[in-house]
Amino acid sequence: MEKVFFALQSRLVDCPIRARARLIDRLRGLRQRWRDGKPVDRGLAELAAAVDEAIAYLQQRRARLPVPTFDDQLPISAHREAIAAALRNHQVVVLCGETGSGKTTQLPKICLSLGLGAAGLIGHTQPRRIAARSVATRIATELGTGLGGAVGYQVRFADRTGPDTVIKLMTDGILLAETQSDRALTQYEVIILDEAHERSLNIDFLLGYLKRLLLKRPELKLIITSATIDPERFSRHFNDAPIIEVSGRMYPVEIRYRPLLAANEDERDRDLQQAILDAVDEVWQGGPGDILIFLSGEREIRETAESLRKHHPPNTEIMPLYARLSATEQNRVFQPHGRPRIVLATNVAETSLTVPGIRYVIDPGTVRISRYSPRSRIQRLPVEHISQASANQRAGRCGRISAGVCIRLYAEEDFKSRPLFTDPEILRTHLAAVILQMCALNLGRPEDFPFVEPPDSRQISDGFRLLFELQAVDEQWQITDLGRQMAKLPVDPRLGRMLLAAQGERCLQEVLIIVAALAIQDPRERPLEKQQAADEKHRRFRDESSDFIALLNLWHYYHDQARQLSKNQLRNLCQAEFLSFVRMREWHDLYQELLGRVTEMGMRLNVEPAPYPNLHRALLTGLLGHLGFKQEENIYLGARDRSFYLFPGSGLFKKRPRWVVAVELVETTRLYARTVAKIEPEWVEGLAGHLLKRSYAEPHWEKRAAQVAATERVTLYGLPIIAKRRVNYGPLDPALARQIFIRQALAQGEFDCKAPFFQHNRQLLDELAELETRARRDLTADEEGLYRFYDARIPEGIYSGPTFESWRKSAERNHPQLLFLDRAELLAEAGPVATGEQFPDHLDLNGLQLPLSYQFTPGAADDGVTLIVPLAAVNQVDPKRLDWLVPGLQAERMAALLKSLPKAVRRNFVPVPNYVQALLEAMPVGEGSLTEAMTWQLQRMTGVQIPEEAWNPDAIPPHLRMRFSVIDTDGHELAVGRDWAAIQAKVRGEARNHFAALPTPEFEREKLRDWDFDELPEEVSFIRNGIQLRGYPALVAETDGGLALRVLDSAVRAEATTRAGLRRLIRWRLGAAFKPLARDFPQWRGMTLHYLGLGTQEQLREELLDAILDRAFLHGQAAPRNRAAFDALLEYGKTRLAAARVEVGETAAVILAAYHEARRILSSESSPIWAEAMTDIREQLARLVYPGFLRQTPPEWLPHLPRYLRAIASRLQKVRQAPDKDRQRSAEIVRLSECCWRQWERNAEREREDPELVRFRWLLEELRVSQFAQELKTIAPVSVKRLEEQWARVRKG
Repeated sequence: MEKVFFALQSRLVDCPIRARARLIDRLRGLRQRWRDGKPVDRGLAELAAAVDEAIAYLQQRRARLPVPTFDDQLPISAHREAIAAALRNHQVVVLCGETGSGKTTQLPKICLSLGLGAAGLIGHTQPRRIAARSVATRIATELGTGLGGAVGYQVRFADRTGPDTVIKLMTDGILLAETQSDRALTQYEVIILDEAHERSLNIDFLLGYLKRLLLKRPELKLIITSATIDPERFSRHFNDAPIIEVSGRMYPVEIRYRPLLAANEDERDRDLQQAILDAVDEVWQGGPGDILIFLSGEREIRETAESLRKHHPPNTEIMPLYARLSATEQNRVFQPHGRPRIVLATNVAETSLTVPGIRYVIDPGTVRISRYSPRSRIQRLPVEHISQASANQRAGRCGRISAGVCIRLYAEEDFKSRPLFTDPEILRTHLAAVILQMCALNLGRPEDFPFVEPPDSRQISDGFRLLFELQAVDEQWQITDLGRQMAKLPVDPRLGRMLLAAQGERCLQEVLIIVAALAIQDPRERPLEKQQAADEKHRRFRDESSDFIALLNLWHYYHDQARQLSKNQLRNLCQAEFLSFVRMREWHDLYQELLGRVTEMGMRLNVEPAPYPNLHRALLTGLLGHLGFKQEENIYLGARDRSFYLFPGSGLFKKRPRWVVAVELVETTRLYARTVAKIEPEWVEGLAGHLLKRSYAEPHWEKRAAQVAATERVTLYGLPIIAKRRVNYGPLDPALARQIFIRQALAQGEFDCKAPFFQHNRQLLDELAELETRARRDLTADEEGLYRFYDARIPEGIYSGPTFESWRKSAERNHPQLLFLDRAELLAEAGPVATGEQFPDHLDLNGLQLPLSYQFTPGAADDGVTLIVPLAAVNQVDPKRLDWLVPGLQAERMAALLKSLPKAVRRNFVPVPNYVQALLEAMPVGEGSLTEAMTWQLQRMTGVQIPEEAWNPDAIPPHLRMRFSVIDTDGHELAVGRDWAAIQAKVRGEARNHFAALPTPEFEREKLRDWDFDELPEEVSFIRNGIQLRGYPALVAETDGGLALRVLDSAVRAEATTRAGLRRLIRWRLGAAFKPLARDFPQWRGMTLHYLGLGTQEQLREELLDAILDRAFLHGQAAPRNRAAFDALLEYGKTRLAAARVEVGETAAVILAAYHEARRILSSESSPIWAEAMTDIREQLARLVYPGFLRQTPPEWLPHLPRYLRAIASRLQKVRQAPDKDRQRSAEIVRLSECCWRQWERNAEREREDPELVRFRWLLEELRVSQFAQELKTIAPVSVKRLEEQWARVRKG
């Protein structure tokens, strides 16, 4: 049996290669069955029949092989035998042929002459579809067979091969795609990789793939053809394969350099268009001939064509040639023609196509080449200088029919400085698609793949990163199931990812259409000369939210028209609508191909139209790196901190939504986003979870939610998808969340917890915190101590209210007091704790209870003790009592005051703590101000007199000075500060009005006509707004002539107001007896004359009447407090009324006469020598006699006014003779007078009456008499020293 197997195996050599592989598998299976003891007879018979059939088929193919003929005029014909010998003896041959050598068309024929092509196809690859079609046509013509027979071609969407095909022209992309279904490429006996020097990505991948495959298929022949561009590299790659060089059929080519920049100052620089026109003129001077002009792109071709049409005669045919042209338009270039031609081509004519009849070449030296930057992850299409090899290839396009001329529009030095070769595509493009196919084909790591020139590791990494973005590979860069599905789709991985996502979003129909559109060139044409017209036609398809929907609109429009129009009509419509009919057909064909693929994969089209969000979410899965967020008017921030602009042709260009996604970012003059759509950032999070970076900031406790929350920032490649979102931080970082929970919820009390331990602990801490604030020292554990307390008791994993409550309820069953704080333990290290008496809640100001608040916040405005004063009580606060602060801080305040003394004084009271303690023990609280009490007590203790100005209260720390806050009835703060005098002055009037407006109906009466009310108490207390206030009832003489009972906020003002009210009431009660008082005053005429300048006659009369009533009824008498006392006072005064009238009238007459005389003398004195004395006298005179002086001067001092006035007259007489002596005598008087009147004004502001100050004031007048008019005598011994002693009594009060 073994011989049978061996015989069959030996016959397989005569079978076609593809059948051979299949038959070997069957033979191997039968041999295994035989070894397993299973029957194989029928199987062997069937296999033998199959082998016979395969051998017969191969013999038939050999018999039908075309017999090639060769043109001996072609340079390659001279090397035909050498090439054939190399093919027989080597598996790989590198053929280096110059342009025009005939290698492209003759190599397949040489293979035919060797009998190759029968056992398998002669596969012949071309870089471009146009070349595959044109070369297939030429070879078929030379072999005399029809296209699609022995010679066929396959390009995308077009397969012109059949069962009799021997030579198959195809693009390298088609061959690469076949590796997925036929890993060993068993249908091929020979593979010719033509134009390998172009080093496209497909070619480089095929070169590496074939290097491995040749080891497995020793019968496979590989021919690599290249222009004269570094063929040694290919030889080394295939283990030093033989190189055969074939010269081209070339005439001499003259190279001329005509740079755009002028060589000297006498010439002008030219632009590209002008340089091309000049070059065309120059070459045509040498005779007619076709011209090939290389340009970098379609736009430049259109611009140049327009320039040439305006410049040259109309009989010149100008033809474009670029890859987007339809096959018909491309074929026109190769057809015979009679008129001269100017062919404007991209680099497609550089190596891939041979344009016939070219005599002249114009080479600007630039090309638009695609480059991908792994660093910026941007596909750029810059216009670059071509390499020397490309320049030589371009020059080689002429000189085939006669001597040629190549004009290079750059300098020779520029040419020599350029790189020798163009970078292969694998070094300048994205490798994601290659890597995906390698992974799907299990070809190993890209780093280990035998590329001719291995790509940079950064490119490989970037390719894997994109595949990870698309979820085609995992974090270990192993292909995923999703990746394997993507590898089955003949589109870019990004587009494949969209298709796979579309199934889940139920939008496969729409995504298929869009993906097919994105995989081809845009069918919308925009000719340079008709841009506006094209834009108008295309506007109907636009969508303001999505360029993808614009593609759907175009698709539906085209297919609606296709159903109604014939093919020619549809072609004409496309031309009128500026649509490429060829591209629209290509779009349709690709859609059908993709539809077949996805159907095979089990995917189904959606029936209902897809909603906008579903469609764009599916598209977004393939474009996660192409998002943009609008920052400024036109600028978008994209991934990895790139800024880009919307392409002006986009339908979104005008409105510019906040978030967009783009199919591609292409850098030309700017970085533009093309084919964009509006998206919502919320979609990204669900699609890019594997790519998102999440950062968390500001973890904090949220009392209401009872959890630790944080702000989450979600970014995709640095782009903020979610800038600020609140999240539950507990599950994200349980350890940190637990710390925050303990610190903020438990230690700081920010927790709505009803548990007994929590209420107990918070109450205890609040009590101790208030003690700390008042005592200004730490009494309890700080926050860190509380944290340690709870941390020691609460287990790990507890970080929120619910988790804590669940644990607490369980733990407290066994340990009910587990979380209770102990007061004794907290205070154990604090020492003696201050009592409430030291730091009271209220300050008692003679019965006025005002609340106190305490703050222990050094440096803050409210640090220390704050007295809260209702506005109504402002005028009732004794400022001297405020100086004492509170008992708990008096010692510290005293020490600070002593330290504020000048050093010369302070040294008498050291050590300070001892003196402070002595003062505390000896000094009663409330005796004047604190500084006054300290001055008196220290003088008593040491004999040292401390001047008043030596104290410096402003130098002591703020917390040792009382702070005051005046509030209204609503609790709003009206004034605040530590200077009570300034605050009181600011709000005194408002306080008075506010107090008067307080409702006190129990004490007030209106429209009184007699004493028909009960008691008139000196003081009353009442509570308003929770504060006990003090009031002073007064009998008020209303401005309307009536009387009323009012409660005032000042005892002094109440007394003065009551005296005025009593005068009015007495007048009413006197009735008829009062009227004679106002008539026939003695010396009335003289008094009225002397009163001029002070007031009117009527004012003088009222003043006299008030003085008479005061003298008769009120002087020396206590104010009556009830009706009986008033009646008694009335009867007492009536007996004194007549005498009082005479006494007051006479006194007033004498005073006014003396006043008049003093004024007369004073007005006659104007010498500057005694101006200082005159100023003092005028001030003295104004304080003695003024409107109301009869009423306001104390009755006991009123009779002395004439003597004081005469003393002024005497001084005026003496000052003329001895001004210096007057100045000496007045110096101390002026000083004491200034002190007196300052205090007088201060007391007036505070509504304070000081008998000692009143006595001091009149003793000053006696001192003036003793100094300036000793002859008038004084009522008592008086001197400066005695007044100093009296002033001390004033200060002490």
